[in-house]
Amino acid sequence: MKPKVLLSWSSGKDSAWTLHALRRGGNVEVVGLVTTFNEAFGRVAMHGVRTELVQAQAAAAGLPLWSVPLPWPCSNDEYETRMHAVIEKARSAGITAFAFGDLFLEDIRAYRVRQLAGTGIEPLFPVWGTPADTPALARAIMAAGFQATLSCVDPRHLSPTFAGRAFDLVLLADLPTGVDPCGENGEFHTFCHAGPVFAHPISARAGDVVERDGFVFADLLPEEGGS
Repeated sequence: MKPKVLLSWSSGKDSAWTLHALRRGGNVEVVGLVTTFNEAFGRVAMHGVRTELVQAQAAAAGLPLWSVPLPWPCSNDEYETRMHAVIEKARSAGITAFAFGDLFLEDIRAYRVRQLAGTGIEPLFPVWGTPADTPALARAIMAAGFQATLSCVDPRHLSPTFAGRAFDLVLLADLPTGVDPCGENGEFHTFCHAGPVFAHPISARAGDVVERDGFVFADLLPEEGGS
């Protein structure tokens, strides 16, 4: 029997690519997607994607969604308390590992390792590399058939006009010097709406672009009658 694994799911391209990598590897069984939601707004924390769209992603991926509601504002202590409850639930379900789509940020990786230390749940980083890897990685994600939209932009690094744009080769060519092609430093976040991990594309249309808490969000709306 393959080890059971949870996958941290942000709704973006890196999460989808990590699911793809785990399934291709064939060494583990992904049994759930874990997503933190801002319970005041009903959206993915940081990415700003609506809960309904993440539910549609999970359904298209054929996996249960483990929703983790977070208060707004949310202290780090409260975040860790709620994530600890997820870990306890995972242990009782016979899950032995928690996978993350982190690409190269050492401090984030070290934090995840510390949080899982002594829990019996092993942290996995299936797509880990270096900053030098991300230009090729961005193109590999596209070449594999993944499609994504920029749902959140940090205007300190990117013009607000990038919000709502497709994650494609044209976008990569337009990124300013110093911006990571995968947005790993927080320059942008994405919503992945198509790719080989999904049984069908997730239908969404662009809504308003708004600025909130120092970030620019493209509101993506579920298509009426869409998948």
